[in-house]
Amino acid sequence: MTAGLDDRHQIIDALNRLAAALDHRDWVAARDLMLPDVEAYGEQGVDAVVDDSLRRHLGGCGPSQHLLGNYRVAVDGDRADTVTYARVHHQGAGELSVRFFECFGEYHDVWHRAPVGWRLASRRFEVTMVQGDIEVLQPG
Repeated sequence: MTAGLDDRHQIIDALNRLAAALDHRDWVAARDLMLPDVEAYGEQGVDAVVDDSLRRHLGGCGPSQHLLGNYRVAVDGDRADTVTYARVHHQGAGELSVRFFECFGEYHDVWHRAPVGWRLASRRFEVTMVQGDIEVLQPG
């Protein structure tokens, strides 16, 4: 937990740390920000979310950048609902390095307060626009 920050800022900090973990392919840090029974990206449970979804799409992709903004945070006790704008750029790797895939949308997240800070309970990414070649998303 980040000392000195109110709940809203702690949650925004967790959102930013999760985005950085995805961009750096730091699967340990990503797992640490999720509850064991997290539901995200069409998967249930932290192992499935990280191994069967995130690694399948980002593991073999080149560099990515998750830009977040327009944070809407509603805290109700030990639960918080957030809606966050996202613009995510993915560069290809290897033979696909000259290609890119970019998606724009909103993360709809539910967070629960845990003894170690706010942790992701569920995530849905509502994509509003895409451009480029989705084939740059590769397992790894």
